[in-house]
Amino acid sequence: MRSICVFAGSNDGVASEYKEQAARLGEHIARNGLRLIYGGSSFGLMGTAANAALAKGGQVTGIMPTALFRREIVHEGLTEFIEVRDMHERKATMHQMADGFIALPGGIGTFEELFEVLCWAQIGLHSKPVGLLNVNGYYNPLMELIRHSVQEGFAGRTHLDLIILEEDAGALVERMCSPNGLLLQQTGDAETV
Repeated sequence: MRSICVFAGSNDGVASEYKEQAARLGEHIARNGLRLIYGGSSFGLMGTAANAALAKGGQVTGIMPTALFRREIVHEGLTEFIEVRDMHERKATMHQMADGFIALPGGIGTFEELFEVLCWAQIGLHSKPVGLLNVNGYYNPLMELIRHSVQEGFAGRTHLDLIILEEDAGALVERMCSPNGLLLQQTGDAETV
């Protein structure tokens, strides 16, 4: 693994732990020699993760559509900044450049990005690991919804196996980087939920 794409909120959230774990995630990505790929903003948890990676000497690539330049403050200290036409091109570029994906707590945009890469994994378009940083149990309701979809016959049990769930940034990066992490995850031998 050479790079991890981080999906995150453009706000900090109400609990201080969200920002603390976003910083830890950025640090762990950098310490493992991985490139952090994200939306390119200096705001919120995404900006916190990027700043922490940069502070540890990490490589950070931001990808942002031109139309968002007015709404979000473009991070000017990144290793690389890629300007794209629209959100579709942004997500396609992120997917192409990333070897794995991690979702920090966030809102509807974060959920949309997360579900897209999960859907692509489900239908076999990629086999890249997908992790959730479950700070303060933030993703517990989402995991319960996915379990409910399995129980009601709209999803298979293997869909739960597509997600690596951890409460600690260091543990999540370690599992994402493990050569056996994705294989174990797909065979159900690892604890994924």
